[in-house]
Amino acid sequence: MRYAIVIERAGDNYSAYAPDLPGCVATGRSVEETEREMRDAIAFHLEGLREDGLPPPIPESRVDYIEVAA
Repeated sequence: MRYAIVIERAGDNYSAYAPDLPGCVATGRSVEETEREMRDAIAFHLEGLREDGLPPPIPESRVDYIEVAA
């Protein structure tokens, strides 16, 4: 499955979350580290759902950019 993630600058580091996986978050010192940590967090989150007998959420969030005049 493919889940959208949002990465935000948080002072001296970065934080990330997956809109389709409430409570699934990660942090890192760089965008690359945060992406790696988030990949691990998603895998861990999905494993926990499986252990609880719950199906993985269907990814529904969409990520896109829009341009606006500055």
